[in-house]
Amino acid sequence: MDDVHPHTPREKPEALSKVLRELWEDGTDETPITIGEIVQRFGRRAFGALLFIFAIPNTLPLPPGSSSLLGLPLLLLAPQVALGVRRPWLPRFIDQRHVKPSDLHKMLGAIVPRLEAVEKISRPRLAFMFGPIGDRVIGVICTLLAVVLILPIPLGNLAPAICIGALALGLFQRDGLIAIIGYAIFGLSVGLLVISAGAVAAAVEKLITMLGI
Repeated sequence: MDDVHPHTPREKPEALSKVLRELWEDGTDETPITIGEIVQRFGRRAFGALLFIFAIPNTLPLPPGSSSLLGLPLLLLAPQVALGVRRPWLPRFIDQRHVKPSDLHKMLGAIVPRLEAVEKISRPRLAFMFGPIGDRVIGVICTLLAVVLILPIPLGNLAPAICIGALALGLFQRDGLIAIIGYAIFGLSVGLLVISAGAVAAAVEKLITMLGI
């Protein structure tokens, strides 16, 4: 299959923040927008953009259960990147789901300024990290982390969300340096999960010993 993002190494793609800012400004209007309409705004680079906008909100203070809700689209999109699908596919009930303009405006208002700061130093580089193989590796990692996001792990969604966000931004911008940062955070996420699992196992074993089971 073709590469998910058909850009040449020297081509600087349109900044993700520019498209998100347009959506942010649209959020001042009361006209509802569907997820399908949001996808269309990003065109052939929708995968990186959508992975980013569904992952990064998990780093913000959100109501309980929000990470599970945001993780579901990631579970649908990330495997498509891993399989080399050219354009994102979403079930009809998600594609036609309306997003409340005020909620979209509030969320993007917290994300866009920070993203613009990152994009000032971001550029297409280390192109060998992308392509048919590199894109699929990112898709596999994002799929694994999306599973973690939907699990009810206390404070366990921060590192995976940042990792997916970094890998997605690297994929969108074709910036290998940002992708490397994402891979490093992935290693940290795995380490934290192993430590957490070990702590839980030790606590359960101690409890069993105390109860004499």
